[in-house]
Amino acid sequence: MRPFLSSVLAVPVLGLALWAYAQDNHTQLALREQKGLERAIAAKREALAVLEAEWAYLNRPERLGDLARLNDARLGLVPITAESFARLDQVPYPPPPPSQSAEAMAAAEAGADWP
Repeated sequence: MRPFLSSVLAVPVLGLALWAYAQDNHTQLALREQKGLERAIAAKREALAVLEAEWAYLNRPERLGDLARLNDARLGLVPITAESFARLDQVPYPPPPPSQSAEAMAAAEAGADWP
């Protein structure tokens, strides 16, 4: 009876060992994938830092000023002065869109019920 019981209990133990081995493989695969993603993120961050440095280099005020002077005739740029800006009351805002509010106000003044 004892050998039979040992063999019956050995089957679940072997099954659990196989399950643990499969879980270990899945975990190792997930860890490798995580490391690969972390390396890709680090590479993208480095590339972004290079692009930001290039952007800062290309947007230097002295460089942009030189470009503006070189292309002045073609671009027709003019220096900004105080007269370049308008007061708020000089800004031509578009009229508000027509709505039923005028009709509703007229009906309310006449004492009629407006739907």
